[in-house]
Amino acid sequence: MIDVQRLAVLREVARLGSFNQAAQVLHCTPSAVSQQVAALERGLGAPAVERSTRGVTLTEAGRLLVEAADAIAAELADTQQRIDRLAAARTALTVATFASAGRRLLPGALAGFLAEHPEVELTVLEDEPEESLPAVRAGRADLALAYHFDGPPPARPGDRSGLDWTPLGTDPLRVVLPRAHPAATGRGPLHLAELAGERWILGCRKSAAQFAGYAALAGVELRVCCTATDYEFAQSLVHAGAGIALIPEIGLTRHPDLVDRPLAEPGPRRHLGLALSRRRRGPSARLAEDLAARLEMTTRR
Repeated sequence: MIDVQRLAVLREVARLGSFNQAAQVLHCTPSAVSQQVAALERGLGAPAVERSTRGVTLTEAGRLLVEAADAIAAELADTQQRIDRLAAARTALTVATFASAGRRLLPGALAGFLAEHPEVELTVLEDEPEESLPAVRAGRADLALAYHFDGPPPARPGDRSGLDWTPLGTDPLRVVLPRAHPAATGRGPLHLAELAGERWILGCRKSAAQFAGYAALAGVELRVCCTATDYEFAQSLVHAGAGIALIPEIGLTRHPDLVDRPLAEPGPRRHLGLALSRRRRGPSARLAEDLAARLEMTTRR
């Protein structure tokens, strides 16, 4: 039989890619971590990890074990929360969201939701998708408002992610320019060639690779003077004359001295969506589904 405690050790090794780092998190020695993994492998009859000087990687058997460990951890976290709530008068709901969606999309859905459910003990986590989606899988959050760039969504029906993903639409990246800029006039989309030679301020580090590919297809060499992590900061640099910016539509702050215009299709964009755990049950799961439905209505108006 597979030992659950050893599974938990392997899960930390997989997450951190190192026996040493896992040992620090688990408050034991690297030797103890290695022994736990070795004992798990002996009981399994197959190697779970491949060890090298560059770190630790999972074998196919190891990946299956970690998927099982994730599922067990999520179930245990959910069970603990349900037990904790047996004696509580209020139902807890944890929602994870990235900042611009938390500012532009979440409040409209929350207002009616909280008015109808005054008993809810709400916690909102500001997390990017690489943190919020694992939080839903692990049971630390009930719902995540997230996004992804081009390519497949974070979860698909029947996959092993443990998530249900509901698309909410796209969030196109727009060009923000000073109102006095020659390209600020007009209503149609801008072609990137019209902006060749401009200094660019990118409002999100993760969009940099996508925009670089878009520029390469257009035959334009980008001059990036700043890659920010805050959209308001990026737009303030445009207002100061440092360059022009690329900002997702829901991250725009609408300054009277700035203009935003779309890029010609197929332009760079984010794909918005909601993530719910397939494993969650009980009042918090039903509340998360209610809030998710309200968010769908909000974004489709």
